[in-house]
Parts: sequence; structure tokens; C-alpha cells
Amino acid sequence: MTNNSSKFESTSLAEASFKDVNLKLANFTDVNLSGSSFSDVSLAGATFHNVDLSNVVITDANLDGMLINGILVSELLRVY
Repeated sequence: MTNNSSKFESTSLAEASFKDVNLKLANFTDVNLSGSSFSDVSLAGATFHNVDLSNVVITDANLDGMLINGILVSELLRVY
């Protein structure tokens, strides 16, 4: 952990609002983001492992290079 990093454990930030926040290279483990909303957010290069994406809605998103279980989403949509 670098000197500029912060660590939060067993903390509730329920109903918090974040604007113009840099979370680049942040690590989220055992985090509940259910019901959260993301707008104008960059998740480029992010990795999701063992996540529950049930009922997730994605609109107006750049899906270039996005993989789900090793399959390009753009190819899935093209075939669909």
C-alpha cells in the first residue's frame, strides 16, 4: 500500500454520493454495490471476478474489447 492510499474495512458508506472521485487501481473485495447507480464512469481495464451481475442494466456504454467468460461481447451482439 502506498502512502497516498486509503483503507476502509467493515465500513458502511450506504447512500453515499461520490462525484469527481479518483478510484483508479482501487481494489473492491466483498463489497455490496446492489442498487447503486453509475453515470459517466470509466471502468476501462477493470476486471470483475466472481460477481453477481443479475438484473444489471447497461445502456449507452462503449463495449469495445469487453469480454464475458473470454467471449467478445461485440461478437455476441453481432450474432444476436
